[in-house]
Amino acid sequence: MNQKKINIAIVGLGFGAEFIPIYQRHPNANMYAICQRTQAKLDEIGDAFGIEKRYTSYEELLQDPEVDAVHINTPIPDHGRQSIMALKAGKHVACTVPMATTLEECKEIVELTQEKGLTYMMMETVVYAREFLFMKELYEKGELGKIQFLKASHQQDMDGWPNYWPGLPPMYYATHCVGPVLGLTRDEAEYVSCFGSGTIREELQQHYNSPYAVETTHIKFRNSDLSAQVYRSLFDVARQYRESFEVYGSQKSVEWPLIEGRPLVVHTAKLPEPEIPHEIESPDFAHLLPEPIQAFTTRGVYDSDEHQHLSFTQGAGHGGSHPHLVHAFLTALAEGKDPYPNARQSANITCVGILAHESAKKGGEIIRLPEFTLLQPEKVLV
Repeated sequence: MNQKKINIAIVGLGFGAEFIPIYQRHPNANMYAICQRTQAKLDEIGDAFGIEKRYTSYEELLQDPEVDAVHINTPIPDHGRQSIMALKAGKHVACTVPMATTLEECKEIVELTQEKGLTYMMMETVVYAREFLFMKELYEKGELGKIQFLKASHQQDMDGWPNYWPGLPPMYYATHCVGPVLGLTRDEAEYVSCFGSGTIREELQQHYNSPYAVETTHIKFRNSDLSAQVYRSLFDVARQYRESFEVYGSQKSVEWPLIEGRPLVVHTAKLPEPEIPHEIESPDFAHLLPEPIQAFTTRGVYDSDEHQHLSFTQGAGHGGSHPHLVHAFLTALAEGKDPYPNARQSANITCVGILAHESAKKGGEIIRLPEFTLLQPEKVLV
């Protein structure tokens, strides 16, 4: 018996166009519609990929009964509002990071998925990148031993990026480092403490009334002896683009390279000191995917470098994560199971960043994650 293919609509066609041919080739999907405010851009992409159903109005798209799910790739300030609109319209939602920009939006998304029985997935690239999948495989095989500490960073020079980017507080866009530290052990944050450091130039500060060049956050895991450290910079810090994730175990630890393109470093306990570290190229994990989309772990959608989306170029192709994200979302819809991260987990990851910046403004004050981001304990029947 053939399962009905899921009709996908992609909203936002800059970075979003990266996903079109992946959906087109996935056995569970029908790449049904695209949405972009600019008609010329909409037609250019629609013609290039042979997509007939096109919308310049997001509201009109949501009224289309044939749309089963939307994949949102619009600017960050729109994520929460557009996800809420889609859920209210009865559509499943995949949304690029972060989930939203306020606690209130995150809470409403969580509540709507519960009320309407719909699926939400924040499309966090790092937790599907090959390097993360390699560390996750070591963890699940027990090779790391007891996990003792996790660390991650996301550093990027955002000068010249448009619209809402100038002066953005670093932790407002922290999911690329918060996601992996929570995602490896599938834990959740209980509370955070964050310090701001340094000062960005005055013309940048005025946009968000935030002075910090770097924000560093400690995350205490709930119901666990673990904590993690994440740090983030966006302006006035000299650093090549780096999304890093490091895990320290009792038997093995894995560290991200300092320079893009270099191998990971694996440290093995109890060897002679010079033999403890060794470099290893992270294997690719295309074998976890349906054959028609396996090639997308090693190449982008756009054929030539001059057409690559800036986030893809700076982000080193996001570690081959795009087809894994699509497959995880579609598998969740086909099987009626939660993807990772689901709405509650996405809220926990996103709210760490929102609350971390509030902590920095209060000198590192401990701030607890709200209840709606936490897994409620099972009721014990007496």
